[in-house]
Amino acid sequence: MTPPLDPLTRRRIHRTAALALALIAVFVTVFFWKVTQPRALSESAMAANGLILFSTPREVRPFTLTDHHGQPFTHENLQGKWTMLFPGFTHCPDICPTTMAQLGQMWEYLDATPRQDLQVAMLSVDPARDTLDKLRQYVPYFNPNFIGLTGDLAAIANLAAQLNVAFDIINPDNAPADYEVAHSANIVLLNPQGHYQGFFKPPFDPAILKLNYQSVWVQN
Repeated sequence: MTPPLDPLTRRRIHRTAALALALIAVFVTVFFWKVTQPRALSESAMAANGLILFSTPREVRPFTLTDHHGQPFTHENLQGKWTMLFPGFTHCPDICPTTMAQLGQMWEYLDATPRQDLQVAMLSVDPARDTLDKLRQYVPYFNPNFIGLTGDLAAIANLAAQLNVAFDIINPDNAPADYEVAHSANIVLLNPQGHYQGFFKPPFDPAILKLNYQSVWVQN
């Protein structure tokens, strides 16, 4: 018959068992935390997937635009959130609605917290035709959280130049109701300090847009 353990030995065994269980609990917690974190790509992998980041984000000078609700939208509205900004116009027949739809799909794919830290905006490069009424109908169609931005041509050109967004209104006098606007197709990325962080290059895939954005979000 095995003799009973003395009280001191029993206490040591209990302490060792409790420590082992605690270590296991910590390991399991860390493991599941890592598993549930958004996957993060390296900067080179992001570049290979179409997101070009600047080594030093570029400051954006003050600007004043108007959102599709008729409210002022300034540099202060860029503070505290990441911003994905796409230059487009409501009369665009193909690239703009396709990109806006892809951004809408990306939004649905995003994890909850990265989504809370993001705003998506379309900057109109056709202020003559893109009235507030038109933007109110157009932009929320793709997602009610998205923002439509407009202003006078000088204000739009000022911000566009800072973000390397090129656009050209083609023959508006010859075709006053049906002219075209050529414009950059990149999606601009601004960080929560309101600085120009980089840009997404087309073609766009909603799942890749999500992965690239969440990789930047995790690392910052």
